[in-house]
Amino acid sequence: MKAVGSYKALSVEEPEAFLDVEIDTPSATGRNLLVAVKAISVNPVDTKIRKRPHPDQTLRILGWDASGIVSAVGDQVTDFKVGDEVYYAGCITKPGSNSEFQLVDERIAAKKPSSLGFAESAALPLTTITAWEALFDRLGISKEGADQGKSILMIGGAGGVGSIAIQLARKLANLTIIATASRPKSRDWCIARGADHVINHYEDIPAQLEAIGHANVDYVLCLTNIAGYWKTITDVIKPLGKICTIVDFFAEANFDLLKFKSATFVFEFMFSRSMHQTDDMDQVGKLLTDTATLIDDGDLITTLSEVISPINAENMRSVHKNIEQGNAIGKYVIEGWG
Repeated sequence: MKAVGSYKALSVEEPEAFLDVEIDTPSATGRNLLVAVKAISVNPVDTKIRKRPHPDQTLRILGWDASGIVSAVGDQVTDFKVGDEVYYAGCITKPGSNSEFQLVDERIAAKKPSSLGFAESAALPLTTITAWEALFDRLGISKEGADQGKSILMIGGAGGVGSIAIQLARKLANLTIIATASRPKSRDWCIARGADHVINHYEDIPAQLEAIGHANVDYVLCLTNIAGYWKTITDVIKPLGKICTIVDFFAEANFDLLKFKSATFVFEFMFSRSMHQTDDMDQVGKLLTDTATLIDDGDLITTLSEVISPINAENMRSVHKNIEQGNAIGKYVIEGWG
């Protein structure tokens, strides 16, 4: 089968950072589905893992967002059959979705939204899982609206996670949503997805919050550069407030800034359940199923911003480059094998 991979940890410009290769097609066993991959989406995590050292001469296949068709099932699979159209984010410790066929545990997959094509569906899984878990599991926000009217500041609102987090916070939690964006296009993107206010993260955030009548907020979801915003976040969070981030932390963080507010800080890493085979691993598939229903009912929209075709090394390099330059709004999807 065709795949895009690399044998070395390299910068995006290096010729061998992305290679078109032919590898053996795996077989489905146990609870695994063998999925014929139709579309994949690229995330910042792809660019980070690409640059991490790994044993030379070992082929690494990236990719943790895909949609496709089930072509075979393992002998313990109960919820899917051959021919089902699915979407999923896979497991970071397993070969990724940048291949014609991929094995994925049925517990972290779901039937894709019937109203969306493969490209639109592939834009959703990783960021949806991240946003859902961050809001409802880590920050403990009610999906039933019990926290209606409380305020959340989302730093980096126009990216992949922010694009779906804004919608979930609006449609399910009915929070007052303050997103950050620095360009007119990204500002409009956030407003279109349900943000009540958009402020500029390159300007004085506390002053902007005060100007819109929200000097302090109940929740903060930081989706980028927490080191650069830590002091600001700890200043604007309310007493007993909650802070979540999806990015790597930093050694100089002063947690004493949270002590006198009794504020909570928590990480969200959407691969934790699949990496550690947790008892509630099937919650990933369930939340993707719930998301598909919300999309088919018209309550959520895809976060897709651009489709590129076909899936090959050249196009993969182009998308990685755009993401590393910080130009992404929503999600890039690469569709179809040439």
